[in-house]
Amino acid sequence: MAVIAIYSAKGGVGKTTVAANLAWCAATISCRRTLLWDLDLAGGAGFLFGVEPGRKPASALYSQDLSPEKLITRTAYDRLDLLPADDSLRDLNSVFARLGKRKQLRKLTQSLAKRYERIILDCPPALGEISAQVMRAADLVIVPLPPSPLSARAFDLVVREIKAHAKVHPPILPVLSMLDLRRNLHKQAQEANPGWPAIPYASVVEQCAVRHQPVGAFAPASPAARGFAQLWTAIERKLAAL
Repeated sequence: MAVIAIYSAKGGVGKTTVAANLAWCAATISCRRTLLWDLDLAGGAGFLFGVEPGRKPASALYSQDLSPEKLITRTAYDRLDLLPADDSLRDLNSVFARLGKRKQLRKLTQSLAKRYERIILDCPPALGEISAQVMRAADLVIVPLPPSPLSARAFDLVVREIKAHAKVHPPILPVLSMLDLRRNLHKQAQEANPGWPAIPYASVVEQCAVRHQPVGAFAPASPAARGFAQLWTAIERKLAAL
């Protein structure tokens, strides 16, 4: 089992869309038993798959009042399950701090190792105890970044955050998200970082939220679907090399 965290220190970078599409790729392309774990109180991952939050508050999982199995929900896709979030997670930082267990999230993910081969964490755009728990649990961190001159600076911030909370930190893979090569700044960002994977800006990606489906399910031949598939292939290769 491998844990892949989709993390950014700021919102609006396509983080949840990347997480949902990569989870679909893991289950459909790699045929891995996959869990998409939503840690963001906005519940965007569940929304993208048309899954409503459960009746029990998601925060109970982290305060040790509930097992993950009680919250996990099946999606419409084979081998892909979802652990949804809700607004009870607004106090998750304090819940982790109160527990005083630095590897609580890691323990929870490891408890599912026999059930899943890949766990994708859709992380909230926050620094603090949540991000620290994520870095201790993850085997690989994917960082979506908007294509701009500030991309490298934002990436450096994430790298510092990861190193601050893990003596041996997980590998970090930056990804240019919402890349539009018609824009000069986007071209410059890609030229400055030629080795970074990229997800193109496209209307089909926006349609994920309308259709409640990943791109590969309704537009498999689109450049965006190919971008997510190529990114997932790079992730699998990275994991195989660990």
